[in-house]
Amino acid sequence: MTADHDWITTPITADLLRGALDLEPTERGVLPHRLPARARRQIPDGQLAMAEAQPSGVRLVFRTRATAVELDTLPTKLAYVGAPPRPDGVYEWVVDGRPTGRASVTGGNAMTIDMATGAASTRPGAVGTLRFDGLSDGVKDVEIWLPHNETTELVALRTDAPVEPAPDRGRKVWLHHGSSISHGSDAAGPTSTWPALAATLAGVELINLGLSGSALLDPFTARAMGDTAADLISVKIGINLVNTDAMRMRAFGPAVHGFLDTVRDGHPTTPLLVVSPLLCPIHEDTPGPTAPDLSDLGAGRLRFLAMGDPAERANGKLTLRVIRDELARIVEQRAAEDPNLYHLDGLDLYGEADFAELPLPDQVHPDAATHRRIGERFAELAFTAQGAFA
Repeated sequence: MTADHDWITTPITADLLRGALDLEPTERGVLPHRLPARARRQIPDGQLAMAEAQPSGVRLVFRTRATAVELDTLPTKLAYVGAPPRPDGVYEWVVDGRPTGRASVTGGNAMTIDMATGAASTRPGAVGTLRFDGLSDGVKDVEIWLPHNETTELVALRTDAPVEPAPDRGRKVWLHHGSSISHGSDAAGPTSTWPALAATLAGVELINLGLSGSALLDPFTARAMGDTAADLISVKIGINLVNTDAMRMRAFGPAVHGFLDTVRDGHPTTPLLVVSPLLCPIHEDTPGPTAPDLSDLGAGRLRFLAMGDPAERANGKLTLRVIRDELARIVEQRAAEDPNLYHLDGLDLYGEADFAELPLPDQVHPDAATHRRIGERFAELAFTAQGAFA
């Protein structure tokens, strides 16, 4: 903390946060979660536990006359054995709806993961401070978007003028669930993930349940969605089911129905959009699982390989093309009794022509430019004209 201001410390409470479903007290402060405690108690693996604690779409939002703001955080940085260091997570500031700055916090905890074995270890680190100053002294609404890919414990918020929760602007709340692509994969920052971009273009409040590696039709995720207040809901289904080789066709259809039924228990008439997978050539006709190719990891290059056999489709193994067809069929069947259920083909967001222009660098995840294209396409197809959310 610097001493050149008369600082006011404001407790970080749920009314200052948007995009989080829970706020866990810690020894130092609070940890935002994107799944509630009830769901977290049912999490079966470390990948999902890590993903839901990374605050994609979570932001501090407050009204103030402050000209300077400091935020103490304890990030958890990720490192992979044999790979170059990853960039620090990015915090982005938006003032009265205008992007104003970005910065990172160094230090923090360090989690090291061995992609070959799945083993992980964590080394504790120190709290860091993020500072923005030079703001106007007028009343303004400030948003601090937390890093989408870095677990972030919030320790202290200091300003040189009082802070209060920003008023409700009457915007609709959009609740979205998907895979690492929705989580943010290789986006340029937290406001540049495709859901954040689409939400900004559409003028809605985002709750992003994009969970890296974990869009697996988990019942506890569906229950969390059913219990969360929302005006618009979307579910992007497919790629992780193939990545993990999680189920066969016999289980897939009933699992989709069950997931949608649970969401509908809490939101009987809310517009609900089912989005099928984006193009991913390695898995269009080849089942999973997906495995990392670590041969160039030391140079910072990671690629993914499809390990299944196309002949296994005859035994019910899933591919992206199979999933798209089945999702379209399920939505058409259910829509006969559910007029607020809609379908969006993922190839309309990213298809063959897009792949030719903007290929997937690791064969699975889009880069920053592709996130922007997907976000713009989604905003146009879902929020305008005859879109599900129009």
